[in-house]
Amino acid sequence: MSDQDYMQRCLDLAVLGAGTTSPNPMVGAVIVFQDQIIGEGFTSPYGGAHAEVNAVNQAIERYGETQAKAMFSEATIYVSLEPCAHFGKTPPCADLLVNMGFRKAVIACLDPFAKVNGAGLKKLQDAGMETEVGLLGKQAKWINRRFFTKLEKSRPYIILKWAQTADGYFAPLEDAQKWISNIASKQLVHKWRAEEDAILVGKNTAILDNPSLTVRDWKGTNPKRILIDKNLAVPQDFAILNDQAETIVFNAVKTEWQGHLKFVELENFDLYLPQQILYQLYLMDVQSIIIEGGKKTLDMFIDAGLWDEARIFRSAETWSAGIPAPHVEGEEWNLVKVGSDSLQTLIHS
Repeated sequence: MSDQDYMQRCLDLAVLGAGTTSPNPMVGAVIVFQDQIIGEGFTSPYGGAHAEVNAVNQAIERYGETQAKAMFSEATIYVSLEPCAHFGKTPPCADLLVNMGFRKAVIACLDPFAKVNGAGLKKLQDAGMETEVGLLGKQAKWINRRFFTKLEKSRPYIILKWAQTADGYFAPLEDAQKWISNIASKQLVHKWRAEEDAILVGKNTAILDNPSLTVRDWKGTNPKRILIDKNLAVPQDFAILNDQAETIVFNAVKTEWQGHLKFVELENFDLYLPQQILYQLYLMDVQSIIIEGGKKTLDMFIDAGLWDEARIFRSAETWSAGIPAPHVEGEEWNLVKVGSDSLQTLIHS
């Protein structure tokens, strides 16, 4: 296997932490001794061990501490993100690698977090460890695009999501719920919910569709539910306000905490609403959010240029009339079939 193969293994491991590591990044680590992988790991759920710790511990469990340390002195550790250099929920990983005496570290990309950002790399180099940075760096940054966006833009990573008919309609003209995408697409959406920190809808969607916005068709943690409801018109017994997930209601009436419900009053509610919401979520350490609708809500974020990724389901069904789907322009990243539906993913360029 080549250096690139080992780093690709790190990336493959990293994504196994999707939906569990936030606000930490997803990281994978692989330890190679004499062309053999002797330990590997990925970041544990938030508050737990980082990828490097899990990889080192696996090697020690396999070979015993004495033999493992002897192997580390001739081994290379591949890591998809710069090892941390500060004390947080866990001790610095850079210190661990130095103490374990690794011969070399290959790092995909540096960590932009202010307390790391080159400091982890410097610790390794000051200890005399051979280092290499940049292997599959672009791919590593893509995996952690949520983490990078939050640090570099001071807002969550924004995913727009909707379904439309083959002839471009988003919803029926009458106030009624009408399903567009198929069952497989619905399950995929629930998987996405488990991977992101939050999901947002407007008042009209909450009243018309009465969605729960939870992970029911997939195994995972329910995201935070975000509701835009200026005058608190959504009835208290509606699904979006139940106790199945933390729910944040942005409104113009009150700020109040009620267990899992957090009402956040925004001054000048109609002025720069998307920006206000995203800044508040950033302060709450929300790293990513899915904007599910309705059309007015989606258009509000599109018109403000506040989106990073759009995931658009197109069914084979035609309606001939209805509310036109949102329009967004971006670079096509992917186009796949999901049963009878097609799924197009656009990246904001």
